[in-house]
Amino acid sequence: MNLFHEMEQQNLQAGQPLAARMRPATLDEYVGQSHLLAPGRLLRRLIDSDRLTSIVLFGPPGTGKTSLAKLLAQSTRRAFVALNAAATGAKELREELTAARQRLETGGNKTVLFIDELHHFNKTQQNLLLPDVEEGVVSLVAATTANPFFALIPPLVSRSQIFELQPLSRDEIKLLLRRALEDKKRGFGSRRLRIADDALEFLAEVCDGDARRALMGLEVAALSLPADQTLIDLPVAQESVQKKAISYDGTGDDHYDVASAFIKSIRGSDPDAAIYWLARMLEAGEDPRFIARRLVISASEDIGNADPRGIMVAMAAAQAVDFIGLPEGRIALAQATTYLAMAPKSNAAYAAINAALDDVRNQRAIPVPRHLQDRSYKGAKRLGRGEGYEYAHDAESGWVAQDYLGVDRRYYMPVERGAERGWLERLEQQRAAVAEVRKSADTPVDQ
Repeated sequence: MNLFHEMEQQNLQAGQPLAARMRPATLDEYVGQSHLLAPGRLLRRLIDSDRLTSIVLFGPPGTGKTSLAKLLAQSTRRAFVALNAAATGAKELREELTAARQRLETGGNKTVLFIDELHHFNKTQQNLLLPDVEEGVVSLVAATTANPFFALIPPLVSRSQIFELQPLSRDEIKLLLRRALEDKKRGFGSRRLRIADDALEFLAEVCDGDARRALMGLEVAALSLPADQTLIDLPVAQESVQKKAISYDGTGDDHYDVASAFIKSIRGSDPDAAIYWLARMLEAGEDPRFIARRLVISASEDIGNADPRGIMVAMAAAQAVDFIGLPEGRIALAQATTYLAMAPKSNAAYAAINAALDDVRNQRAIPVPRHLQDRSYKGAKRLGRGEGYEYAHDAESGWVAQDYLGVDRRYYMPVERGAERGWLERLEQQRAAVAEVRKSADTPVDQ
């Protein structure tokens, strides 16, 4: 061994950022994720019994995925191989898998294959893992910020235990910050730094549960203090944190989850919540045309005929976004969002088309009644097409009791809200009249 190896390792560690130096060395040092690691929980049982299967840890940045994955691998008595998916090609992956198979064949030693940022592997690389994962040649321990159900191929997901990590609580972040201030070897303990309560609270709040971001802020604050100053106060802490970064994956969980919250807030008639989710999407760089399309859909799905102007407002907002772009387009989106949130709600049209489509797909097709068939072509009269049809505008009321379907089906059920109020009573009267016509098979009569 190189005589200077220990010194080299110390120098490398000293050059690491605080967040890397403070990585937990044991499970006892690990902070957070009690829903996974508390006594009796599945992941804790797997660790304690050294019976690791293939595991995928996913969650937002700074929640301890990589640290936990390394601790899992270290807790086993198996060979340990670490790769970073962003820097590993198919050739290197094949070599490691071949070496793992040889270890098992020649000495009976299994391998824990730790892959950080697994979502960076393409489908071909993920497929390379399948045979050895399925046969137990390697136990995959992977960390990823992406939802595995979006980022990984289904066969790999089905062969792995999926564990979701949550953002750390403010108290957990405070514990990590205090530990970094007190640790003499890895943190700032030798400098005897102190932190004001409001500064500690600020760092724990502004990081949004991201331990790495909180420790980065603390490190900047500590390193920027004058030599004769030992107190990190609130102004110093505030200056040490960059503009808040919005956690938002435009192709994964965040994209779908925030959009879902946005639409559900409109449906629930909460303009404040809807505006917040709109702002969240805009600030994170979501495509405004995607937002406008969701508003148009909501205008029909959730507001419908309770306020037929809703779809006009949504379409106008969509056109405005295309016409003027951002940042001014946000105003049109906000106007449409608040209008739709406050509008009376009806999903009767949405439910009606879904029910009708279900019948079309799963029931025997309903033939077009003879009196509704096209009679515009030559020879139609000889075939009896359109015979008996009554032109509704000829009636004084503009409506005739005429069977337009041939069977009794009820898809559209107006609600007692907004413009649909009272429609149901009128519709039921018309349906009753048509039912009598259908029953008697007499000539349609003027209402």
